[in-house]
Amino acid sequence: MPNELKEKHLDQSIDLTAEEWVHFEKKSLNEECGLFGVWGHPAAARLTYFGLHALQHRGQEGAGILVNDNGMMKRHRGLGLVTEVFRDEKDIEKLTGSATIGHVRYATAGGSDLNNIQPFHFDFHDGALGLAHNGNLTNATTLRCELEKSGAIFSSNSDTEILMHLIRRSHHPEFMGRVKEALNTVQGGFAYLIMTKDSIIAALDPNGFRPLSIGKMSNGAIVVASETCAFDVVGAIWIQDVQPGEIIEINDKGIHVERFTEKTNTTICSMEYIYFARPDSNIAGVNVHTARKRSGRILAQEARIDADIVIGVPNSSLSAASGYAEESGLPYEMGLIKNQYVARTFIQPTQELREQGVRMKLSAVRGVVEGKRVIMVDDSIVRGTTSRRIVRLLKDAGATEVHVAIASPAIKYPCFYGIDIQDRDELIAASHTNEEICEIIGADSLNFLSQDGLVEAIGHDKLCLAYFDGNYPTPLYDYEEEYLDSLRKNVVKL
Repeated sequence: MPNELKEKHLDQSIDLTAEEWVHFEKKSLNEECGLFGVWGHPAAARLTYFGLHALQHRGQEGAGILVNDNGMMKRHRGLGLVTEVFRDEKDIEKLTGSATIGHVRYATAGGSDLNNIQPFHFDFHDGALGLAHNGNLTNATTLRCELEKSGAIFSSNSDTEILMHLIRRSHHPEFMGRVKEALNTVQGGFAYLIMTKDSIIAALDPNGFRPLSIGKMSNGAIVVASETCAFDVVGAIWIQDVQPGEIIEINDKGIHVERFTEKTNTTICSMEYIYFARPDSNIAGVNVHTARKRSGRILAQEARIDADIVIGVPNSSLSAASGYAEESGLPYEMGLIKNQYVARTFIQPTQELREQGVRMKLSAVRGVVEGKRVIMVDDSIVRGTTSRRIVRLLKDAGATEVHVAIASPAIKYPCFYGIDIQDRDELIAASHTNEEICEIIGADSLNFLSQDGLVEAIGHDKLCLAYFDGNYPTPLYDYEEEYLDSLRKNVVKL
């Protein structure tokens, strides 16, 4: 971020240009992708459409479905939401076959163009293959350079394609052996779905950063999804999670589980519980809504605030807000309403129109907050710009005080495993104290959940907490020097 833009960020009174506002609006915490696959159902493509729709929160830039019809693979993909990509009924009808893999995408590696939209489809002399990926490889740059030097040609600039090149270059006599060898070469966060002519293969990195689960339908069809909420939509029942280091083959014989490595260390991304996953999903046996509600309760114990009402910022903070209200004994009110049907409105030529766009997306309920001391519960603060605008919105609606309570620790470090925050310059808590952040966002007080409180709320400690403490569970490989540079530039004031 340019220095002059940082200065504007810290000064509420200075108007941002349209281009600068785009920078702040577009850059927020975003999950990379969602995966969904079906084996053994005559309406596999239609089920995948519904499954991807349930996973839409994991990626809004593009979507695609690859279907296997007796060994013949067909694909439809495009830019936009699932309903936009599959706008015409014929888009689904032409995808005949009983096996599919599907994908919704938010780009963290590679640009937002059609060539990067998954699933990828490869036609080789010995058969076709499909590939979909959720996560981010930390050694992608090195591997791609090595592969290109040896003659590999890439059709996208996504890190996903690297795995297929590694599979094809392996000399192992068996296909599963080649896949295992490739999985032991890539590093970082990954959940993969691979389609062959007679199976779907699911694999999860040795740390299990991203969730991946398997379900079963009443007719015996097998379903794979990034989140269990997608099972409910298609009528499937959860049967097992893909464990870190596992490679699972699904075919007409059933489910066959193997391991590609024994060197595992389960560290599930804590942000899945805090922000990314839908509240009706279960991750490692923990319901997301329950974890968030507990985080609100613990936050209320840690930060006792004299106020009149508690409100949550829609939508991912509502569970934590209800927990905070119950624990504090304060009324839980709907003080903020989100319009679910407003598209992006941040590219506006004037400050007045930009502010109008904000109010189109999120409205303060004056009848609820006017004259009240409000505790505003949110899941996280990244740059502080959104928090600042919501605090101002509440005060403009008549709130006498706005106390911000964050149901997670302060985010001080970037993520390199599949979340689009890879620069400490983007994180306000990396270079400002709580008191400074409170002043910047215009709140009357600011409190974060402790790291111990977060672990207690989730209910297990097999978590990646690097956002908060900088303790990364794996080497950073290609990102190491970039990360060290960001540490040198941003020293948190104590």
